[in-house]
Formats: sequence, structure tokens, C-alpha cells
Amino acid sequence: MTKKDKLLMVLSEAVKAGGGIHTAAEIAYMIGEKHSATFTKFLAVYAKKGLIRRVATGLFESTLTPPDPTTAIYKIAKKLRSDVISYISLESQLSYTGDISQIPMGRLTIITKGRNGTFSTPYGVIEFTHTKKAIDRIAPNLYFDETAGIYRAKTSQAIADLKDCKRNRHMLDH
Repeated sequence: MTKKDKLLMVLSEAVKAGGGIHTAAEIAYMIGEKHSATFTKFLAVYAKKGLIRRVATGLFESTLTPPDPTTAIYKIAKKLRSDVISYISLESQLSYTGDISQIPMGRLTIITKGRNGTFSTPYGVIEFTHTKKAIDRIAPNLYFDETAGIYRAKTSQAIADLKDCKRNRHMLDH
């Protein structure tokens, strides 16, 4: 079996198991290859040919068996900050709960214990905003969204985050 055939097979199987967004290192592991500069070049070649698509720095999806588009942006966000606590907050969460009437189009706002950063993906822009708050102060105000597979802020936490980040609060409906 060629490396290309292995790539197709593992990406197809991963989607069936609920995956769909993978790091280069994960793909290398799944097809039994060493993650190296040569392997990264292999991925670049198949991205150029349209077999896989680069969705963010170091993250890929299969173009033949892409992830569910309604949850793909959340999977990308989790992979981008997999080593730290991150949760949906600010305008994205307040719109989700109906506390603001505006809907952030094509943008997901996330609070993270990691670095700030903005990432353009085929599914929208992901904006990470760093917080210095201790995890034990944040954790009681979060809940896990089973559908999205990511933590979300309760309304009180999202409003507090909005204030802490000195973002526009005029859009709050109450």
C-alpha cells in the first residue's frame, strides 16, 4: 500500500470515529511514518493536489471526507490550543446565549490560558484572547458543550471576560 493510499484510508477512518482535523504529527503516526521535514513536504504535495486541505498552521483535513462543517471550527480551535484551557466566551458566547442580538459572522472568540492569536481558517476566524485569571476562578463558570466538544463560559463569565478585555459592552441587551 502506498503512502498516499494509507493517508486516504486513515483520514476516512478518522472521520468515522469523530475526527476530521489532524496535526501533521498525528497523520504521521496514523500511517506509521516518522514526522519529519520529508513527511511535511509529503503533506504539502498532497495539499497542493487537493487530496488534503491545510486549515490552519500545521492542521489538515481530508477533502474527500471532511469533518462536519458545523463543528469543524471548534475542532480546529481545540487543536490550536490543545495544551491549555480554552473556552468560548466574549461576543461568540453572548450571541449564543442571546445576551447580545448581534451574531459574530465567521468569527469565534475564545479565552485561553495560552497565547493571544488570530487564525484564519476555511470555517471562519478564530480569535484567542489570553487571560491571567487563575483556573480555579474560571472553572466554576464554565460548562462543557457536548455538541461542539468544547467548554463555554456561563453568561456571567462571558460578561466578566468582556469587561476584563475592555471590549465594547454597549451591545449587551440588559
